[in-house]
Amino acid sequence: MSPAPSRPSPSPHRSTRLSLLLLLPFIALLALVTARWSPLLALDHGIATSLHRTAVTAPGLTSVNKVFSDWVWDPWTLRALLAVAVIALLRRRQWVLGCWVAVTAAVGTALQQVLKALVGRQRPEWPDPVDSAHYAAFPSGHAMTAAVAGGLALWLLRLSGARRRWLWAAAVLVGVSVAGVGLTRVYLGVHWATDVLGGWLLGGALVAAAAAGYAHRYRARR
Repeated sequence: MSPAPSRPSPSPHRSTRLSLLLLLPFIALLALVTARWSPLLALDHGIATSLHRTAVTAPGLTSVNKVFSDWVWDPWTLRALLAVAVIALLRRRQWVLGCWVAVTAAVGTALQQVLKALVGRQRPEWPDPVDSAHYAAFPSGHAMTAAVAGGLALWLLRLSGARRRWLWAAAVLVGVSVAGVGLTRVYLGVHWATDVLGGWLLGGALVAAAAAGYAHRYRARR
């Protein structure tokens, strides 16, 4: 059994409500993307075209976006950071919490791949691409991984009893990273804006659901 966290686990009811608040708009977005709703497609195309025009005419800025997208915020980089957190938890004999984080991250990766295959949405295509990506577009794997990794990091800090100023600092860092991931993917022309939004919503819903499940289990043990 893992040791009790130094701060009480967040309310399972609050986490459950948050999960639903994020999941419901994701389901609506998924339906619109699957149905190829023309106003949504037009919005996606307008945003992508505008950003791609900038990417082509500003190679220096485009190179910076590639570095952040392919290295700093790459899904494997974020998964490696989560793996470090899991190892640290296991070394402290917090077996349940460590496994909870690992399983949540694994479920997120599997879920995004299954949805990509089922939806089969095509990525943007350009006569003068500045970057490339493989597999289907919806939801964005980069955006969803960032949301899952960032959300889990904030949750672990909350459970560990981190001071409020550190929580705020971490929240700002996570917010900038999650937003930056989405912007770079659309800027580089490898995703539609709604792919990114879908990844954010589903990733956040998954973390909130995991937090709710852990809170139920921990309180039951108490």
